[in-house]
Amino acid sequence: MSNRCFRRTGAGRVVQKLLIKAIMERNLISKGDRILIAVSGGKDSTVLAWALQQVRPALKIYYELEALHISSDFCACCKKSVLSQKLEAWGIPFTDLFVPIMGRLKPGENMNCYWCSTQRRTELLRYAVAHKFNQIALGHHLDDIIETFFMNMTAKGELSAMPMVLSYRKYPVRLIRPLGYVEEQQIVACAAEQDILHATCTCPYGIHSQRRDIRKRIAQFTGNSSAVKRRIFKALSDLLVHGEPQE
Repeated sequence: MSNRCFRRTGAGRVVQKLLIKAIMERNLISKGDRILIAVSGGKDSTVLAWALQQVRPALKIYYELEALHISSDFCACCKKSVLSQKLEAWGIPFTDLFVPIMGRLKPGENMNCYWCSTQRRTELLRYAVAHKFNQIALGHHLDDIIETFFMNMTAKGELSAMPMVLSYRKYPVRLIRPLGYVEEQQIVACAAEQDILHATCTCPYGIHSQRRDIRKRIAQFTGNSSAVKRRIFKALSDLLVHGEPQE
């Protein structure tokens, strides 16, 4: 096998292997689960959809997959037609739901990432409950989890991170993050290999976000070392087991 051929097949296999490891170690998926994948239009959630479909034979667990994309009134960049074609080719039913996120702002309030994520999360939960899904799969990866920990520590004074599993008191739904063991650079490589990058877009409000600043700082003190980042992730393990039930 040539090096070129190995590169074309290796990245996807790495993502699948780490996805399976996370699912098995964290008990993320059980037989009969109905899983709603929140596809933002970005590389992470698109790779997640691809990988969850691909690992079915290896997991030997029957579960259903569908994808939901939430359209908004402030971002028209998402290539939904290409995204829907990809999902259709993978055998994943796709729904597009419009939510007027900016339209819900009160007078004098400005658009921000927290407001957007809160509105999207609420609509995801409502849709999942209405359509009898018991799991919502999000595309957050290892770098997201580490960044969130440092954001919470520096901005809120809290030692908390994104849990791999999160339950709700009000909703019969769990949030799961199957890409929690996967680094962003591995997702980028997989997306390039699977011709996914051309089907994705980037939110214009994320360009100057606090997360981007934290990301740069983490890159500086870790030297972008995978080993260092994974040691930080390991140190956070107790925070990732299961988040406190949310309202």
